Amino acid sequence: MSAIREIKRRIKLIKNIQHVTGAMKMVASAKLRRAQSRLYAARPYAQKIVELVGRLALAPEAQSLPLLASREVKKKAYVLIAGDRGLAGAYNSHLIHLAEQCLRREEQPVALVVAGRKGWQYFRRRSVEILKSYAEIGDEPDLSLARELARQLMAIFLEGQVDEVNLVYARFHSALRYDPLVERLLPIQAPSLEGSDSLDYLYEPGPMAVLETILPRYCEIRVYQALLEAKASEHGARMIAMESATKNSSEMIEQLTLSYNKARQNAITTELLEVATGAEALKDQG
Repeated sequence: MSAIREIKRRIKLIKNIQHVTGAMKMVASAKLRRAQSRLYAARPYAQKIVELVGRLALAPEAQSLPLLASREVKKKAYVLIAGDRGLAGAYNSHLIHLAEQCLRREEQPVALVVAGRKGWQYFRRRSVEILKSYAEIGDEPDLSLARELARQLMAIFLEGQVDEVNLVYARFHSALRYDPLVERLLPIQAPSLEGSDSLDYLYEPGPMAVLETILPRYCEIRVYQALLEAKASEHGARMIAMESATKNSSEMIEQLTLSYNKARQNAITTELLEVATGAEALKDQG
């Protein structure tokens, strides 16, 4: 009977966990829809500013601007955009592993800028120089956070603390797919103009004045887009993980219910045998 009670206790416990994972899946699904709408709304603006910077950066004098000028790389910085919470499958571990690979393969000194609690909790215990850390991104990153982060990155680059800044984040494709990747942020590379129209534009007050003004905005929107991509990927990964957990708990409940029925049947059979044996013993005594 103790085995039967233990199986019943486990079934009840797994059902409670199933209710939690099911609720978390619904919450992650709702957050994913909001994150997708924000991401899709930001992509056209990001594409246009990339095209504009690509046109203006073609001018030879553009290389004189500090954010565009290439220089000898003596120290690199990687910006890891991870999640604030777990229970998202292998999402955070994939990004942390990619960041570790980047740090290991560099021969020159490297530093890290961490956005997201999970990345900060991991690397604070490692022997890695952390220049800046943002423990909380939130479920809906806003432009003010991206602007603050972008300005900090531009400041450490222009002050000469690092000579190259790279973003490590997950690009969102769908709830089932995201791609961890590394992209260079600073110095800014002139974006490719393939697929854009070939019209010539007149700029007022002038191409270089416009480019000098727009480059900080370009960095801000690149960081903002990376935050949106990462957050949508995190919500999608959490939704799929909770869906898998709910499905697995259903399978475990089925297996435990089968074991419970078998154990109960064995207990009933044992009781019947004991009754039958007792009856036969009484007959023999009579």
